Amino acid sequence: MPQAPTRTSVGIVGAGPAGLMLSHLLARAGIDSVVVDHRSRAEIEGTSRAGILEADNVRLLTDSGVSDRVCREGRPHDGIALRFGGESHRVDFRALVGESVWLYPQTDVFTDLADARERDGADVRFGVSGTRVVDLTTERPGILYTDTDGVAREIRCDLLVGADGSRGVCRSTVPEAARTHFFREYPYAWFGVLVEAPPSAPELVYTHSERGFALISQRTESVQRMYFQCEPDEDPAAWPDDRIWAELQARVRGADGFTLKEGPVTERSVLRFRSFVCEPMRYGNMLLAGDAAHTVPPTGAKGLNLALADVRLLAEALETALAKRDRTALDEYGPRALRRVWRAQHFSYWMTSMLHRAPGTTDFDTRRQLGELAAVVDSTAGSTYLAEAYTGWSESRRDHAGCRA
Repeated sequence: MPQAPTRTSVGIVGAGPAGLMLSHLLARAGIDSVVVDHRSRAEIEGTSRAGILEADNVRLLTDSGVSDRVCREGRPHDGIALRFGGESHRVDFRALVGESVWLYPQTDVFTDLADARERDGADVRFGVSGTRVVDLTTERPGILYTDTDGVAREIRCDLLVGADGSRGVCRSTVPEAARTHFFREYPYAWFGVLVEAPPSAPELVYTHSERGFALISQRTESVQRMYFQCEPDEDPAAWPDDRIWAELQARVRGADGFTLKEGPVTERSVLRFRSFVCEPMRYGNMLLAGDAAHTVPPTGAKGLNLALADVRLLAEALETALAKRDRTALDEYGPRALRRVWRAQHFSYWMTSMLHRAPGTTDFDTRRQLGELAAVVDSTAGSTYLAEAYTGWSESRRDHAGCRA
């Protein structure tokens, strides 16, 4: 027997941080929503993801009532180190722009949001299959899918949001004539490892070396995340622990004696580099948010932060359109979001090109990069630009982000 469609104000495809945060913000405004995702909650939580949160997004988690766990378990970082020529140079965010970032993995952001949505009785449907979005230019766009029991389901909504990532169904449903793609593929990738070891440095270390880029990041007091530049087709299985550590140590080695604290490598993977933007971010009554609309290289720590910035704006636009019956806000959402997206694209590209060794790099290219890095760390203006962009062009400068001492 056919199942009656579920009726809701906003249908959301994608139950990652962007989709769940949007559902949470809409609920606070009195707007109902239904969220679907082809992944199970356990599958999403089991995917290890790094995470640097801008201060505004820490405030978003805490001030909107999602959770204050970021204040208890996250770690504020007041700067980063740019390491080149065998020496580290600290960029002090607090001194330059009065702001910090927080080390808090994306997996934990997702867990906080999923717990909050469950706590508040939200309609979030994990583990669905065969998802399609239909009738996007009508007054009742729809989401069709099969539930975990194999039953065909239908959701009809006033507005539909695609927050289903770069490989999701929503963006690809938009006719090619109605969208423009801006794309760049980078000629290198990151070899990422998760290691059981204490931190090697108090803050993240971004390293330029003649062997290529390396990033010394963190997870906890006993587990660390590190990356080094590699070929896009590199085989992780060809890298035993001793080879990984030898490469990482060689890239950070310098006259100052800095070395990494080693331990067992528990995960290894290759992360390709792409920049992508889809314009516009609206088609009919469907709007895109997060990776469904844009992706950035991870060098500038902007992916998750851009997604959360999108849904902050989108929640406001949807509230204006639905509660105040002013649909002009829907037209304004994309251009407003894209202003930040393109700033983040520039920053991510700048950080990437300044620190990585491209194929065919000459001695001139290397010396030019070193000159650029020196110009950043030796100039208050240069360091301030990096600090302002890395911390996220914060809308409200306040001590300790959204966490109260």
